[in-house]
Amino acid sequence: MMKYNYLGDTGLVVSALCFGTMTFGGEGMWEAVGKQPQKEADELIRKSLDSGINFFDTANVYSYGQSETILGNSLKNLKVNRNEAIIATKVRGMMGEDHNNKGLSRFHIFNSVDKSLERLQLDHIDILYVHGVDSYTSIKEIMRCLNDLIESGKVRYLGVCNWPAWMVMKAQGIARQEGWNEFKAMQYFYSLSGRDAEDSLIPLSRSEGLGFMPWSPLAGGFLTGKYTRYKKHSGENARRDDLDFPPINKEQGYEIVDVLKEIADSHEATIAEVALAWVRMKSGVTSTIIGAKNLKQLESNINSVDLILSDDDLDKLNKVSDTPTPYPSWMVGLQDSDRTKPNERDL
Repeated sequence: MMKYNYLGDTGLVVSALCFGTMTFGGEGMWEAVGKQPQKEADELIRKSLDSGINFFDTANVYSYGQSETILGNSLKNLKVNRNEAIIATKVRGMMGEDHNNKGLSRFHIFNSVDKSLERLQLDHIDILYVHGVDSYTSIKEIMRCLNDLIESGKVRYLGVCNWPAWMVMKAQGIARQEGWNEFKAMQYFYSLSGRDAEDSLIPLSRSEGLGFMPWSPLAGGFLTGKYTRYKKHSGENARRDDLDFPPINKEQGYEIVDVLKEIADSHEATIAEVALAWVRMKSGVTSTIIGAKNLKQLESNINSVDLILSDDDLDKLNKVSDTPTPYPSWMVGLQDSDRTKPNERDL
């Protein structure tokens, strides 16, 4: 049965799984990710809705607009109640050869949002993420523009992807100082083979009341069992066969897959289901973004919400996927260890 969480401090309720539509379309570099045409996309969206998923994620740059177009058509074809579906898209990526058809300038953001609304056939976007860093547009200019989008009614909430923590916090500070709308959602790579977000990003999201949405929780398909130290090519036309992304430590990844298989066998589950359950059960995670090339994959991903890992399972997975704590976090832990909570009698 689907589970639900609040999106940070917004009061908005989202499903614990978010269906990502990066596989829709399949043009250019996106062909390696997926090539779902409209009919197959409709089936995947219908299955998601029937399973209780109310959160859908896309981006203007996915297949250069095709993903948004197909998602918009699916919502229309399936007669989805607009008030029962939360739609997120993104802006930043290159949408053409012109110099101003990329980045986070006011020019590109407003143009991109208008085009996204046309493709999605919607009058507003529920969550608009900035998809990455633009070093040539000031953070203040970006936040001013995003605030104006909220005020225009074209966007309900703001989110951020792939920015370093210091940059997110600087943006929040500027927005607060100016009385503008702040980021309310964060979308970052997070998986058993990519736990960097635990150092500063997830603590930031919890401290500031932002929803946290992991992308690529299966590390681009590496954590599905299709890849082992003895089988480095899936032979199944899988995503990582043609697009080796996101970058991970594969030697450690093979060890993680070994432990995942052991736990999966004990639960009569798949390796992917265990990997997704680990992400879902981590503190601070709001909604895990899943994708699927077919209904069988989607059904397996959805099944992961019913999988409850034991403390022993979690301990094994945490240990095999652990990486050295970066500085200054290890120094913070060392120095702050003497600040334990005193007993009342010590006061």
